[in-house]
Amino acid sequence: QVQLVESGGGLVQPGGSLRLSCAASEKLLGVNYMGWYRQAPGKQRELVATITTGGITNYADSVKARFTISSDNARNMVSLQMTLLKPEDTAVYYCNIVTWRSYWGQGTQVTVSS
Repeated sequence: QVQLVESGGGLVQPGGSLRLSCAASEKLLGVNYMGWYRQAPGKQRELVATITTGGITNYADSVKARFTISSDNARNMVSLQMTLLKPEDTAVYYCNIVTWRSYWGQGTQVTVSS
């Protein structure tokens, strides 16, 4: 069974940076897009950013100009470079790869605190 393996979460001070990465455990065919979502305590999961195989990106307004999503389609990898982090960015971040079905990672914790 295909698994998405995430890495790069952790604790960072406000204003700092983190890079999240996600890779599929085996080759996926027919990928439509890849993305990152997050879920803070007591809140619903929300979209952070997505990228199509053609390179078209979409960002939540709250992260525009601070986060950058990138992908390696051949390797089914997607990354999220996060800069100027704020306490409100604290959440569990999930990667997502969509083919004819949707695959989800197990989540990685990002905590922004001084």
